[in-house]
Amino acid sequence: MKYLLLIYADEQAYEAMSEEERHEMYAAYDELMKDLAARGQALAGDELAPTSTATTVQVRNGERMVTDGPFAETKEQLGGYFLIDVADLDAAIDIAARIPSVHAGSIEVRPLVDG
Repeated sequence: MKYLLLIYADEQAYEAMSEEERHEMYAAYDELMKDLAARGQALAGDELAPTSTATTVQVRNGERMVTDGPFAETKEQLGGYFLIDVADLDAAIDIAARIPSVHAGSIEVRPLVDG
């Protein structure tokens, strides 16, 4: 079953990290991705650019509205994702708990619609 693991974290906390802390975090992400790839569970995964680069599009009553930034004002921002293929929700949760940002943010585990 395929799951999207959405990584939410505070962008300001990331910006406040030292270069060494970032290096350690990225090394942990690299290790996790290599492990998932070796198990055949990794389908994709990427870091997203900061929310300051986001654009939100809505259409209401036939009118297109385009605004800068993410749609929702939240304390944590969507910073990246993993797309995985695992046996079940428990396996997806186990992987989500291994994502380095889980210690300061949260990981949303969402199944893909089988189509």
